[in-house]
Amino acid sequence: MDQTNEPTGTPVATLAHPTVPHRPLAVPAGEAEERARAFHEVMARRRTVRDFRDRPLPEGVLEWAIRTAATAPSGAHVQPWRFVVLTDPERKRRLREAAEAEEREFYGRRASAEWLEALAPLGTDWSKPFLETAPAVIVVFEVHKGPETPRPYYTKESVGIAVGLLLATLHQAGLATLTHTPSPMRFLNEVCDRPPEERAAYVIPVGYPAEDARVPDLRRKTLDEVMVRL
Repeated sequence: MDQTNEPTGTPVATLAHPTVPHRPLAVPAGEAEERARAFHEVMARRRTVRDFRDRPLPEGVLEWAIRTAATAPSGAHVQPWRFVVLTDPERKRRLREAAEAEEREFYGRRASAEWLEALAPLGTDWSKPFLETAPAVIVVFEVHKGPETPRPYYTKESVGIAVGLLLATLHQAGLATLTHTPSPMRFLNEVCDRPPEERAAYVIPVGYPAEDARVPDLRRKTLDEVMVRL
């Protein structure tokens, strides 16, 4: 709400929020397309990997990836995300056992024939050994209103953007990932010791791909199939 300064009539912001100067990247126009193309060429090699090497992750890489994920825009800047990093073998074992129990139900009873047909080219089933073999697993939670957390806005959209940045950063660092979304996910609160206002959204194993790792021979849609210019 603005008030008027009596002597001058100049508006005075009484409830103004602090601001700082914007510092955009200074990219010459002639380099913009090349930079976008180079980034695309790196990201086009990103693939979902299910076979991981037992090789330690470089020091600090997960922390920087999560810092980058947390730069994502969010509704009302509430930043409704929590990234829980599991590296303890016993904790990962518990995660795998609980996830596979849900996946057996999904593949055996809950999934429709149409859904199973769509998954067939990926070669997936209820078995999730990567939850133990990957050196780290990041469980991403949406943070909803709780005793110490505010109401979030556009929660799924905000967390989804953050996860996209997380995957891109880890790929840039030479690491492989997989986005696993067991359903339902409430067991993850117990495995990760999180309060009820936090709701699991993604389970992301992270590591180096096994030397003999193979991935499905899939085709990504062309630009003409995904872009409409008006």
